[in-house]
Amino acid sequence: MPDLRAKAALVLLPAVLVAGCSSAASEWPSGVASSLGAGGSAGSSDPDTDPAQGGIPDGRDLTPFDTDFPAVANLDPNLLKAVQQAATDARGRGIVFKVTSGWRSKAYQQRLLDEGIKKYGSLEDARQYVNTPEKSAHVTGKAVDIGPTDADDWLIRHGDGYGLCQAYANELWHFELLTTPGGRCPAPIPNAAG
Repeated sequence: MPDLRAKAALVLLPAVLVAGCSSAASEWPSGVASSLGAGGSAGSSDPDTDPAQGGIPDGRDLTPFDTDFPAVANLDPNLLKAVQQAATDARGRGIVFKVTSGWRSKAYQQRLLDEGIKKYGSLEDARQYVNTPEKSAHVTGKAVDIGPTDADDWLIRHGDGYGLCQAYANELWHFELLTTPGGRCPAPIPNAAG
């Protein structure tokens, strides 16, 4: 008898899992559920994972081609095109770009600044790592953070061919269009505070 119950459980388990996944996916706006994979929820109050705020859902790796997500879709069109071209070329050399942060809402940027103030003890110290919503290039869609480290290294060495430059010396992942394609990148400024 125990063998029969075990077999029944093995037969029913996939059906239960599929049904559970189908109902969870129906909570997402069209097109988002299929892209998300694990983690996140529609209308999340956590800007870190709320796609509408520019957050990236938990468990999700975004590429420069994931334009269903505001963090990527709301990048400046010229920046997005340059990052996509660089990502395509890097991929041909075995390097994969992941967008760890792109466009952010003002509210999300303010939250990051508030967290920085708590962590570093003052606005002045926090500003070395995170800008105000009024000054952040992420809020205007003119900055993108790329990972992992091998992608950053590749982009630091080859980004000028696309106009992409490391903007801050203390953030090897933060890139902006700071020259024309094939031009020369300016030296990174020390940090977000300048």
